[in-house]
Amino acid sequence: MVGDSTSIGALVPTAKTEPADSSAEAPPAPAPSSEAREKEPDVEEVDKDVLCPICMQIIKDAFLTACGHSFCYMCIVTHLQNKSDCPCCSHFLTTNHLYPNFLLNKLLRKTSARQIAKAATPLEQLHQALEEGCEASPKELQSLLYLIAEKKSKIEQKEAETNLQILLDFLLFLKKKKLDELNEIQSDLRYIKEDIHAVEVRRMELYRRRERYSAKMRMPVDDPTSKSVWPSLMDKHSGAAVTRTAIAPGQGRMSSGGSQNRKADVKSSASPLILRNDAYGGSDTENLTQSGLALARKRRVLAQFNDLQDCYLQKRRYWARLSSEQQTRGSNGLNREDYSKGLEDFQSVLSTFTKYSRLRVVAELRHGDLFHSANIVSSIEFDRDDELFATAGVSRRIKIFEFSSVLNEATDVQCPVSEMFTRSKLSCLSWNKYIKNHIASSDYEGIVTVWDVTTRQSVMEYEEHEKRAWSVDFSHTQPSMLVSGSDDCKVKVWCTKQETSVINIDMKANICSVKYNPGSSFHVAVGSADHHIHYYDLRKTNQPLHIFSGHRKAVSYVKFLSNNELASASTDSTLRLWDVKENVPLRIFRGHANEKNFVGLTVNSEYIACGSETNEVYVYHKAISKPAACHRFISSDTDEAGEDASSYFISAVCWKSESPTMLTANSQGTIKVLVLAP
Repeated sequence: MVGDSTSIGALVPTAKTEPADSSAEAPPAPAPSSEAREKEPDVEEVDKDVLCPICMQIIKDAFLTACGHSFCYMCIVTHLQNKSDCPCCSHFLTTNHLYPNFLLNKLLRKTSARQIAKAATPLEQLHQALEEGCEASPKELQSLLYLIAEKKSKIEQKEAETNLQILLDFLLFLKKKKLDELNEIQSDLRYIKEDIHAVEVRRMELYRRRERYSAKMRMPVDDPTSKSVWPSLMDKHSGAAVTRTAIAPGQGRMSSGGSQNRKADVKSSASPLILRNDAYGGSDTENLTQSGLALARKRRVLAQFNDLQDCYLQKRRYWARLSSEQQTRGSNGLNREDYSKGLEDFQSVLSTFTKYSRLRVVAELRHGDLFHSANIVSSIEFDRDDELFATAGVSRRIKIFEFSSVLNEATDVQCPVSEMFTRSKLSCLSWNKYIKNHIASSDYEGIVTVWDVTTRQSVMEYEEHEKRAWSVDFSHTQPSMLVSGSDDCKVKVWCTKQETSVINIDMKANICSVKYNPGSSFHVAVGSADHHIHYYDLRKTNQPLHIFSGHRKAVSYVKFLSNNELASASTDSTLRLWDVKENVPLRIFRGHANEKNFVGLTVNSEYIACGSETNEVYVYHKAISKPAACHRFISSDTDEAGEDASSYFISAVCWKSESPTMLTANSQGTIKVLVLAP
């Protein structure tokens, strides 16, 4: 999914703008009632005779002209500075023909006073009456003061009661909230205490097992059973490093009074003990290395403590609630003695997350050639058995490489074992999950092609898409079925036994990514430029089963970690994890940068990896929101050419099944084999 230049890829599509459907518009505001219409003129109607013909406002400081018209003084004076006529009748007029209109001014003042009095509150009217010198007796004033004081007291009391009620409501709500938090904390503490006890019990079991094993290894040589125990233990734990012939015949026999034989036996028994120390205890250097790794893992725990805490509590509460609902905690909730399913689940997360902290380069090769300067790799995929991998991009060719050769040969230029040429730039690849030599491709002309990598010929070509096809994917359960998505806003399902599409889904926005659920031949996830993921059942395509919302920009990739877990990538610089069974969001991953390009997305059962527009690869554990590891692409070619490495971006990534190894490629055409390392 790339662009026309060597370092800038094609932008992720944005949602199409379509004319608004009149039927979908908001209903018009209801018309005002007849009563309201009758009241409006009374409110806004003003006598036109008191309006200034120039400013159309109520006349201020009215002046009368010789022709009999009244204006605001400032309005008519300003007018006569430019013209010498009446604005109403065009009669010749100068400032000498202006006279104060005392009668109109008096009427306007009375009208204004009446309007103010009409709009004033009773208190304002009282205040105005007192200011105007309204006569009142002391007794009347005393009664008025008493009423005012009583009213003031009632208002203050009511305000105080209201304030106290608000305060009480707040405190009660705060109490409830804190009690809920306390109950939750107490429940969490109970879980933690149970799990601490379970872990201690488990540790004691391991300690006792180790002690029993050490006791057997320290068993005296004169024990009749030692002759058979020693070799069997050594064979079991050190790969047959010591055989039964390691103890020479006669060394195990002792005479009742032979001191020389006893010394010889002790000497012979020391040899396997020393060997056991090397084989089982390890050297001091190995112990130090193990100690250093354990310390590094503890540091990773502290660095991501908050996320790990949330993960633990989430899993523990979930399994506790599930056990409570099923009322089978004794049978289903515990796997060992007091060892809960939630604790075991979190232990798996903790061990896998802290196991790795960086990405190490184990191989590197260049994807470009002498005849094509465009090197962007848009898609990179392992085959069914992880023996071969395919690359495709703007060079209009699919290259098949042997993975073991790339790892074992030191050169950075590898010759592909097979190569297929296409008419257009390629956007996506997908290997058939059953037929090893079949691979599907989608290109910029909208053509979906199924290839046979052995014969290097196309098996089927589908040309129904009207615009660029961004994504294609083979079904995991039906080897003859594949799905594709395009800029023509259509999702099409194909069968390799037919020449035309078997299912067509029309959508309202560009399709950026499509993916089959690995456990079903009917369920497909569609990433769209409308910022949503549409999850379809192909048996009923008139509407999706569910629409997952949350991304703020186009959804560029969708990938399944399992039958129920779906990961998505977007140009809003986030990854999101969804539960397609419960139709709920699970987690948001942030750390990489992705605002416009297709940067790749790959998943396995535990980890999610993606590229970044900073020319870096990021790896996330599915249970932790922050990156677990990252690697920056640094090429000597970039340094020699004086180019800015920030202009490149990661364009494709792919895990090697359930291993810590993955393939990565960037817009410069560099392919690296990375492996997660401690």
